[in-house]
Amino acid sequence: MTRLPGLVALALIGVPLAFAAPPRQTEDDEYTRYELLEPEGSAFRITYEVSATTPGATVYFNPIRKGSVATDEAVYDRLTGKPLAFDIVPDTLARAGGVDDAEPDTSYIRINLARPVPPDGETRLLILKTYRDPKSYWRDGDAIVFSRSLSIKRNAVLLPAGYELVACNMPAQVLSAPDGRLLVSFKNASPAEAPLVVKARKLRR
Repeated sequence: MTRLPGLVALALIGVPLAFAAPPRQTEDDEYTRYELLEPEGSAFRITYEVSATTPGATVYFNPIRKGSVATDEAVYDRLTGKPLAFDIVPDTLARAGGVDDAEPDTSYIRINLARPVPPDGETRLLILKTYRDPKSYWRDGDAIVFSRSLSIKRNAVLLPAGYELVACNMPAQVLSAPDGRLLVSFKNASPAEAPLVVKARKLRR
């Protein structure tokens, strides 16, 4: 009687030899706006837009940055405007889902996409969350400081109402929002993270 090699025999009787690794998560065309709230709470509202581009993906993972306490999360499908279901998962599940560089001890928002990402296409998402992070946003005398290393290429910081910009360490465009607040917008052309520092103070009446 001829004996089959062990691995071949296992394959023939339907025992999987290994679990296929999920495709690496990819994204494109990211934009982040940081809306600074009143400085006493060290909180800021994040509006993050991103295109999920992994073909066939049905979920997308967005990190909750270490050192920040996240609240008021919400996610929307940009095509329809409808809210999307999500949950908070550890880095191990994000890594198993295709986030190769998921940082240890980091939580992720796992978003259920409205439809699989099409081949050679994308799914546009709007992710909202509020961070409380005294190491990134604090009061310094009569000024407020927002200091954060940013890896996203397109960013903007919306100052609280009644504040004027006094310093920014990156070339930036300063615009007036419809409600009169100042929007400090810039693009990070470097391959490295941009160590942004924005300082503002309340207008004297």
